[in-house]
Amino acid sequence: MRMLKISYDDALIPESRILGTAEKIIPEIEKARDLISTGYNDNFSFINLPDDTKQLNVVKELIREKLILDPRLIVVVGIGGSNLGAIAVQEAILGKLYNLSDPRIRVLYADTTDPYLIRNIAKIMKATFENEGNVLLNVISKSGTTTETIANFRILLGILRKYERKYKEYVIVTSDKGSKLWKLAVREGFAALEIPAKIVGRYSVFSSVGLFPLGLLGINIESLLEGARKMRDLCLTMDLDKNPAAVTASIQYNHYIDGKNVFDLFFFSSDLESLGKWCRQLIAESLGKEFDRNGGKVNIGMTPTVSIGSTDLHSIAQLYLGGPYDKFITFISVENTGPRLLIPQDDEYSDLIPEIDGRSLDEILNAILEGTKEAFRRSNRPFIEISLPDKTESSIGQFMHLKMIETVYLGRLLNVNPFDQPDVEKYKKETRRILSKKSRKTHTNQIG
Repeated sequence: MRMLKISYDDALIPESRILGTAEKIIPEIEKARDLISTGYNDNFSFINLPDDTKQLNVVKELIREKLILDPRLIVVVGIGGSNLGAIAVQEAILGKLYNLSDPRIRVLYADTTDPYLIRNIAKIMKATFENEGNVLLNVISKSGTTTETIANFRILLGILRKYERKYKEYVIVTSDKGSKLWKLAVREGFAALEIPAKIVGRYSVFSSVGLFPLGLLGINIESLLEGARKMRDLCLTMDLDKNPAAVTASIQYNHYIDGKNVFDLFFFSSDLESLGKWCRQLIAESLGKEFDRNGGKVNIGMTPTVSIGSTDLHSIAQLYLGGPYDKFITFISVENTGPRLLIPQDDEYSDLIPEIDGRSLDEILNAILEGTKEAFRRSNRPFIEISLPDKTESSIGQFMHLKMIETVYLGRLLNVNPFDQPDVEKYKKETRRILSKKSRKTHTNQIG
């Protein structure tokens, strides 16, 4: 298995300082090593998901069972950690244009209550049924009470019930065991997949949350988990200069305390954009905290952003190279981009840009990346580079587990809990209060 490569030659942090800071992470590494193969007794136990053969077998058996129904469309109903990981892996491996390539099973994500989106998903579901195709509905909510998810599920379930007499066979619930949604699944006879109680949503992509929809689409989930397992073992080594998560966490922490609070993930691959959005939630929700572990008010955290090369060089490069020194960049590229696309040589359009005659698109993209890095060097702008061998399941599994473990290590350095999200609950509480108030008013009007 080829492993991803990390270069921090241009991080602009002395190696002695990097390793000195990394020593502060040692207690977290020791804790993680003690958690290996001990089940799910701690939030950090997500590192055990790649080893969970029992979970894998349950997921694979349900995939086999549901494929017998010959589905032509799967609608994943979830938000945040419940679906960002699946979208990221699916687009990275199968491509953004997957649904347009006439696959046997298409996939849609109902991840917001935007009526335009849900209305269009409903139309596609109806069209699928009318063309004698079957639709699977996978509703994912760890708590089982996520407002957006349950609202969308109830609407889309109504369509499924209208067109499919045995609709219960086509519903899969993924939730905490014992949640309201789980109890609904048991009562209604829906298939149910358990999320381990201690596994937080944004760290759950290697659980049934991600594995079921991805496996249903034909993605090799065993290889995804194997890549994650290999990276986990590297990230738990006590040899700090060989521990990629400890090194990258240390570099980012040092830039943060030096005044850089914008951390951009610059992907030189369009299909990896959703991987960036998954990282964005992971970093923002895990590290953006009002209080530290001791209860002190700190209002701390990096602001994660996502850029795509070379597209966004034409929108934000001026700011990154000429603006304030408040940013730290991670360039992510792919070594093997597949079959080469060559630009014609010596045709009637050669005089437009003679330098590209006979060149491949990957050559041009690589030249743009190298040119960008050189421009950053000349402007004294710090960056590190992560190079994926390819866009296979193994490479994506490596990258995602690196970022999850790196985030936990950053939590240790920042002295915050990387597993809670207390301030997210504020909007949820206010949303329910507003809806409850409107519900009472509507009920009163109806009675009057």
